[in-house]
Amino acid sequence: MRTIGLIGGMSFESSAIYYRLINEMVRERCGGLSSAELLMHSVNFEDIVTLQKAGDWASAGVRLGDVALRLQNAGADCVLICSNTMHLVADDVSSRVDIPLLHIIDETAKALDTAHRRRPLLLATRYTMEHGFYTERMKRQGIDMLVPDAADRTIVHDIIFDELCAGKILDSSRRTLHAIIEKARDSGADSIILGCTEICLILDPDRLPLQGFDTTQIHARAAVDFALGG
Repeated sequence: MRTIGLIGGMSFESSAIYYRLINEMVRERCGGLSSAELLMHSVNFEDIVTLQKAGDWASAGVRLGDVALRLQNAGADCVLICSNTMHLVADDVSSRVDIPLLHIIDETAKALDTAHRRRPLLLATRYTMEHGFYTERMKRQGIDMLVPDAADRTIVHDIIFDELCAGKILDSSRRTLHAIIEKARDSGADSIILGCTEICLILDPDRLPLQGFDTTQIHARAAVDFALGG
C-alpha cells in the first residue's frame, strides 16, 4: 500500500472527514481491520484565511508547498490539498515535490464525465466561485460550469466560513442552499458540485433536487485508488 500525504486543516472539520473516508474505503476494499497508510500535516487555518483575505496567494502557495515537501520527505507517495479553494495554488504546490498531486478538480471532472453531466452548479467559497481557476479547468475538460448570482455567492460563502468551518450545522442554512439549487435547476443546471470540502456537512449529495457530486468523497476515493494501485 502506498502512503497518502494530506495537507489538512483547511478547515479541520473537513480534514477529519478525509481521514474517516479514506480509512473506511481502505477497510471496505481490503477487509478485516485494514486502514490507510497516511500522513497528515494540519496547518493553522487562521493563517491561511489571513492570506486569502489579503489576496496573497503567492505566500499561500509557498506555505502549502513547504508542507507538501515535508510530507514527501516523511515518506508520502502522493499529496492531496484537502481544500477546494486552495487548489488555486495547486500548481505552485505541485512544483515543489516529485510525487503526484491528486487534483480535486480533475477528479471531480472525471466523475461528472462518467455521469454524463455537463452543466453543474458550483457551490463553494467566494474565492473558488469567482477566481476562475475552477471554471477554466473544468472547461478544458468539457464541463460548462455555472455559479450562483452575486447575492447567492455571498450567502454560500458566509455559510461556509461563519458556520460550517466552525462546526455549526443549521437547518435554516440547508433550506437556503436547497433554494439556490432549485433556482439553478430552473436555469438549466443538470447537477451540483459540492465544491467546498465542508459542504458535505450540511448537504447530502444523494438528497438534492439535482444529482450531487461531493468533492471530498471523490477526492478521498482517488487517494485510495492511488494507494491501492487502482
